[in-house]
Amino acid sequence: MQIDLSGKRALVTGSSQGIGLAIAAGLARAGASVVLTGRDAATLDAAAAGLDGEVTAVAGDVTTDEGTARLLEQVPDVDVLVNNLGIFGARPALEITDDEWRRYFETNVLTAVRLTRAYLPGMRERGWGRIQYIGSDSAVAIPAEMIHYGMTKTALLAVSRGFAKEAAGSGVTVNSVLAGPTHTGGVEEFVHSLVGADLPWDEAQREFMRLHRPQSLLQRLIEPEEIANMCVYLASPLASATTGGALRVDGGYVDAILP
Repeated sequence: MQIDLSGKRALVTGSSQGIGLAIAAGLARAGASVVLTGRDAATLDAAAAGLDGEVTAVAGDVTTDEGTARLLEQVPDVDVLVNNLGIFGARPALEITDDEWRRYFETNVLTAVRLTRAYLPGMRERGWGRIQYIGSDSAVAIPAEMIHYGMTKTALLAVSRGFAKEAAGSGVTVNSVLAGPTHTGGVEEFVHSLVGADLPWDEAQREFMRLHRPQSLLQRLIEPEEIANMCVYLASPLASATTGGALRVDGGYVDAILP
């Protein structure tokens, strides 16, 4: 399967590390011109320097109107938009405050909506575009330890399906990618917070999967590059008939035939 994104410009939010950086790397390898975003300029520059291909970085907080305006000024049009930015963390359900509910929704959902609203019209006018939302198995199997996070990922499924209808017949596809438990730096901290900070990583990972994600058919954490492979395919012309979908890269975590 040959994927060629030469001549396409891709924007990946939250791409200074983890899944976002892996997606950006995959798109760059496929020939796309890639824009990284994040709040820390030094981290972004280091990430961009480590990638091959045409890669630029735009520092700023796209959860704010000001940060979004700055990004749109520097990057007014893209062919591929990957809404990856998100926050997560464990919190007992009855201890989640109103402010935290709002912060999760505004960061994980409204930021993606705002950028879709900005870039979809141009894609539609040009007759080609790809929009993706990086979701989670938590959208379907709400984790008891972070229902506020699960809520935002469920909301993204509705957002993705809705914007796919808005883009119907235009040559623009809109999809969600449901990532399963994935091995990133942030997840390592999360895993240790649940099973103990003193455990060696391999043991901590096994204990986390046994206690908190026992339904995973992989029985291991997914590597970010495995998520990126799906995203690169969805960004390509080869995925022209896939839209309005929720594509699972969850290691069989969700025990259902359909999401």
